[in-house]
Amino acid sequence: MSLRITPLTDPAHGPHGRRLAWLASDADSIPAGTAFLRLFDGGQEHLAELDLRVHPAERRKGVGSRLLDSAVATARDNARRCVVAQAEAGSPGDRFLAARGFRKVLALRYTRLPLADVDTAVLTEIIERPHSGYRLLSWQGTVPDDLAETFAASRRAMDDMPMDDTDCGIVTWDVDRVRAAAKAVEQRGDHLHTVVAIDTSNGAIAGFTELVIPGNGSGDGQHYGTGVLPEHRGHGLGLWMKAESIRQARRDYPDLGGLLTDTADSNTHMMQINDGLGYTLTHTTHQHQLDL
Repeated sequence: MSLRITPLTDPAHGPHGRRLAWLASDADSIPAGTAFLRLFDGGQEHLAELDLRVHPAERRKGVGSRLLDSAVATARDNARRCVVAQAEAGSPGDRFLAARGFRKVLALRYTRLPLADVDTAVLTEIIERPHSGYRLLSWQGTVPDDLAETFAASRRAMDDMPMDDTDCGIVTWDVDRVRAAAKAVEQRGDHLHTVVAIDTSNGAIAGFTELVIPGNGSGDGQHYGTGVLPEHRGHGLGLWMKAESIRQARRDYPDLGGLLTDTADSNTHMMQINDGLGYTLTHTTHQHQLDL
């Protein structure tokens, strides 16, 4: 087929990365596929993330390969060391990436908690269980000014999150970055909810969990991350914070259907927390990496 690859202007440029885009179309200017390439910074300057999609009717005609060539060339031009991409296990995209030289570096389990099925008695027991030396605190939207520094510092709780063979680097967080992340959620019309565990000895944040709710309060919310600083692990803070986050979501958004989360297959501790709270598997994806 006659194919044209057109670079597009993508507005999703922020202070900590930018995104490039391409459109594949046929001789009649009918779209056949798209590719988006996110170029990170702040500790991930070596990395590019690819999202490539081809219309089912246009597959096996070279559309994906042409889009991939454009994205990979751009990643190289921007001195990236590797490109990562995700696809559902066993899908055409999964097979396409493997055939184009990507290697599977991570398996991710996607799970969902139907809020109507939550055992409120179990949830209440978890939340009310004493955690000596700690207390829970929460907010909506951007972190309060008096907690901004300690919240940014707590983000290193994610530095050792299991990522298997992915060359993901370590994200550098500061106050500006956490505020920018919250603003991005607000600008698209969604609601960011954060629950943290406070070390009562010094008022510092020991761990956090973030949940994003759709702007209309319906459908499914998405967990953005749960982490506990290494020096505070072993006290059940992850389960405690996540249970409180679920309680607030059920209370504040009666039309919300469920909560979604994804966890590395090797992150057995977080999987145990999710399983204990009632999350059930929906599907598995593979993260692939192309070393440049």
